[in-house]
Amino acid sequence: MARATLIPDHGPATRLAAFNCVSTDNVDDAAEAIGRIFCPHELKPVHRASSEFSALHNCAAFDGFSVNYVAYGGSVSIDPGCLERFFLLQIPIHGSARIRTASCDIASGPGALASLLSPTIPTEMTWQGCAQVILQVERRVLEHRAAALSGKPVRAVEFAPAIDLCDPRGRRLRAQVLDVVEIAERTGPRRLSPVMVANLREALLDGLLHGPRHNLSDQIETFGGGAETLPRTLQRAREYLHARATEPLDLAQLAEIAGIGIRALQLGFRRHFKTSISEMLVNIRLAHLNARLASAFRDQRITDIAFDLGFTHLSRMANAYRTKFGETPSATLHRHRDSAPSTPDCRRGSSDQISSCSSRRA
Repeated sequence: MARATLIPDHGPATRLAAFNCVSTDNVDDAAEAIGRIFCPHELKPVHRASSEFSALHNCAAFDGFSVNYVAYGGSVSIDPGCLERFFLLQIPIHGSARIRTASCDIASGPGALASLLSPTIPTEMTWQGCAQVILQVERRVLEHRAAALSGKPVRAVEFAPAIDLCDPRGRRLRAQVLDVVEIAERTGPRRLSPVMVANLREALLDGLLHGPRHNLSDQIETFGGGAETLPRTLQRAREYLHARATEPLDLAQLAEIAGIGIRALQLGFRRHFKTSISEMLVNIRLAHLNARLASAFRDQRITDIAFDLGFTHLSRMANAYRTKFGETPSATLHRHRDSAPSTPDCRRGSSDQISSCSSRRA
């Protein structure tokens, strides 16, 4: 797609300028190009005279998520329907936006309200001279993490779409996203350590799943032991399971660490975590396996990672993983493997690409 000769002026607040993908005053070109980055959608100026229309989209893409700056001149209506493949957290920088879902009508603006769109909920929007910093997170990545945190099989996650930016959780989430934007701006379209990319992704997933309300919030809180005051005995037992997840389960030793009897420990897990001790251990190991596969080096093998995490029956592990995450371990590995570096040696670091859309389409 050819860019417009004259790039629209979106003011001093323009972010991610080194990652420009779209700069145009043509509605059809904007809809096509931005649709390729996000998803196909209907884009229309609200008023017949479209002389005010302009579109700018800057995008820094990471493994599993991206940060974006999107701005429209004039008033435009956007109808993406269901996003299907990803979540969008939209943080207004200037102007205003109205977001309509099946159950909610949000008027978002800088410092007041942001919007969080879920892939299964139909959405329509109207932007009025609006620019937003947008976090895009792949649906599978977030739903896998929700399954790991809730102790339940993977399922659709649906957020309450309004994010109060005056609330402490909303402020923290906004700050997290803007921190990633600043990191991308400082480094530009060059390579970063895969460890740093993974850390950024983990922090964002944690902020999303432990901050705004969603349909799995209660399950995550319960499985994490936060639904009620957790007895110190169970805190010790749970911490021990996390610290020694790769080791065989010894109930007598675990009860001794907790300071209570085996039966009381088993009943405590059922009451407070809604799961058994052995089921929690398996879930902890599966969560570690999912995270390790998503950030594995190109030459690492599933078998080696599984044995390292304490799995001894590979077929049983594979079945449990498929039940929990809705795909095989190899599917998770292969989805990330193409962009993964080879295992680094001690003399040099490896790196992961933060790529701009323009460089991907060069």
